[in-house]
Amino acid sequence: MILTLDLHVHSDASFDGRLTPAEIIAAARAAGLDGVAICDHDTFPDLTGVSVPADFLLIPGVEISTDLGHILGLLYDVPPELPQNRSAVDAIDAIHAAGGLAVLAHPFQHSRDEERLTPLIGTLDGVEVFNARAARKNRDANDLASFFAQTHELAPLAGSDAHVAREIGNAFIRIHVKERSLSAVREAFLYDEGSEFGLNGRHIDVARSQWTKLRKQGAGPGKYGKWALFAIKCAAEDLFRR
Repeated sequence: MILTLDLHVHSDASFDGRLTPAEIIAAARAAGLDGVAICDHDTFPDLTGVSVPADFLLIPGVEISTDLGHILGLLYDVPPELPQNRSAVDAIDAIHAAGGLAVLAHPFQHSRDEERLTPLIGTLDGVEVFNARAARKNRDANDLASFFAQTHELAPLAGSDAHVAREIGNAFIRIHVKERSLSAVREAFLYDEGSEFGLNGRHIDVARSQWTKLRKQGAGPGKYGKWALFAIKCAAEDLFRR
């Protein structure tokens, strides 16, 4: 059996997300996905009353902000404790203690410095080698992530980093599994490289999620003015560079 999974999606529990878990599931199914991982920023979505179809996998996830970048915790048994000191090493330990897999998220989106990640080698389980938003700030971000994963023999994973519905499925991984279950997915991540696919998302969708962030923060007119300039820039990038 082959499953197609988007391993990095944000809900409205994130400061810049706008989708409820139910809306994420609906959008993912419409995109032809077999499952998603909801990975909110340093928090966990409220799944109370959320109906998950029998033929769909909702993968436990979280995106932890650390001193060495963002780390995804996937497939944990219980929500991991979030380190207050922002230590990447402590975050990985917490994910493992919760029974989860620790994955570097878009490690080269903001920096090309591979040396900074040296303390994490030997503790990670995987690397997000395709993130549909990462190339906006560094066009080589995904290539560098893929090379890092290959060099250190880490599982290559992929996710859209979606904050709005139409981004869901922009990146995904296809894996072979024995059955449609979280345990089978975990085994496939660790022992089957799978195939990752994706396309770079629209820049304007980044602007849309920044709008959501400003609205949730109750930002003043000045920040909305700066946002408008940013949105125009994103629209131009979509028109001339995508």
